[in-house]
Amino acid sequence: MITTSQLNLPGIAHGFFTREGGFSSGIFSSLNCGLGSGDDIALVTKNRAKVADDLGVAHSHLVSGYQVHGADVAVVTGPLAERPKVDGLVSRTPGVAIGILTADCGPVLFADPQAHVIGACHAGWKGALYDVPGATIATMIAQGAKRANIIAVLGPTISQKAYEVGPDFPKPFLEQSQANTKYFIPSVKYGSYMFDLPAYLIDHLRDQGIGMVHDTALCTYSDTGRFFSYRRTTHKGEQDYGRLISTIALVDV
Repeated sequence: MITTSQLNLPGIAHGFFTREGGFSSGIFSSLNCGLGSGDDIALVTKNRAKVADDLGVAHSHLVSGYQVHGADVAVVTGPLAERPKVDGLVSRTPGVAIGILTADCGPVLFADPQAHVIGACHAGWKGALYDVPGATIATMIAQGAKRANIIAVLGPTISQKAYEVGPDFPKPFLEQSQANTKYFIPSVKYGSYMFDLPAYLIDHLRDQGIGMVHDTALCTYSDTGRFFSYRRTTHKGEQDYGRLISTIALVDV
């Protein structure tokens, strides 16, 4: 797993897990943590158990949502009978790990180490546009976090050089603000563009006025050995793909 110095803090465990070190095989090789993938559910469960072990929490206390590319956020206090249809999770309960599944979209992990409040969100282009990061921050504040103390780290995300979009794609971003033009450059394909999702997310996280924002600057598409990528799978004509998990937990608080 990949960790960052920004979140290597007392009482907090975190990791942007790669695709390496798990039990799945074939196109899901090997640390596929996606419950919604076509992988053998028993192997996915073993992979998620390994993640929980690495974070130091009980297997049942690794919680992720049923992601729908929206901006809803759930507060997690323990194991859930069903996955909530949300793209953001917040917790202040020690021993609970909250996880986000991605395969090109932006995983953001948050922490207020003073208030012991953590968050995580899944931000693809829709979630970014609908401001799921801002909704996650607002939920953290409602749970006792202070805006100025919140740290946010963006994990492995598809980079602009790999993210080609069609001619109508920029419209909702430009309707939001003409300043968003800077996140699009022309593609070699006439009428198409290359979208800079990481830059959009980082800039909008900074606009939230939180204490620290950091980008790991890792591209899921270009690093085949370490990361799953929905777009790379599509280009290769494969029928399914694995999901990376990015997780954060309060431990020993």
